[in-house]
Amino acid sequence: MSDAVETKLTKKERTKDWIKPPKAIMKPVGRAMAQYKMLRDGDRVLLGLSGGKDSLSLLVILKHLQRHAPIKFELAACTIDPMIPGFDPSPLKEWCEKMDVPYFYETEDMVGLAEERMKGDSFCSFCARQKRGILYTVCRREGYNVLALAQHLDDLAESFIMSAFNAGQLRTMKAHYLNDDEDVRIIRPLVRVRENQTRDFAESAGLPIIPDNCPACYAKPQARAETKQLLLEQERKNKHLYANLWTAMQPLIADDNHGGDAELSRVTAEDLDEIDL
Repeated sequence: MSDAVETKLTKKERTKDWIKPPKAIMKPVGRAMAQYKMLRDGDRVLLGLSGGKDSLSLLVILKHLQRHAPIKFELAACTIDPMIPGFDPSPLKEWCEKMDVPYFYETEDMVGLAEERMKGDSFCSFCARQKRGILYTVCRREGYNVLALAQHLDDLAESFIMSAFNAGQLRTMKAHYLNDDEDVRIIRPLVRVRENQTRDFAESAGLPIIPDNCPACYAKPQARAETKQLLLEQERKNKHLYANLWTAMQPLIADDNHGGDAELSRVTAEDLDEIDL
């Protein structure tokens, strides 16, 4: 660990040779995992690791849970290289090795694929779907039954507003659901965490963030960026905005197709409270 990290993190924020996520993040993660019954004994979890602040934060969080949670689960990470000039995910391999996390690396020419197949859609949406499909393939090939994605509360709120404004539908991302083929469960442990929390944690912990981890996406007009700015302006006027949006989105975030008896979930809110968060 670098000297910069040593000076920013106290002993209480560290465990032996690794970074200990702060309670301000672990508490909402624990509540979300308990509320949506995300983890079960024996799960094999593959994390979609883009190299951004959110997925890197989630990697540290899941590794911490793997060490301290009352259930046993395996953890691996997968990066999809969109083959866009300026995006270099190579530092992630060394980072995962340091954390003792199995790592998979896949490549796909996203721009070329978009030019060939994309019809009336944003590049970001097209790219996200393609990446998720590749992650499903890796899960099946390597025997992982759970795919962990790092979208947070800000992402869910933005999707909710964009869907209502642009499509006339009340929709957002699910916290826990089965894919269409019903062979992979998708979980989003950060659904109760704010974006500024993952940003602050990733920066203070010195995580190896890949700058502008999708340059082509940043170079194109984005409705999401406009929605983010709209919500920022509204939050300045109403400090309870995201708490209210969280409540409003509950019927949309929840899903009843978790793929089995809810009693199989072994992690409860009480269990997580007992972990040395």
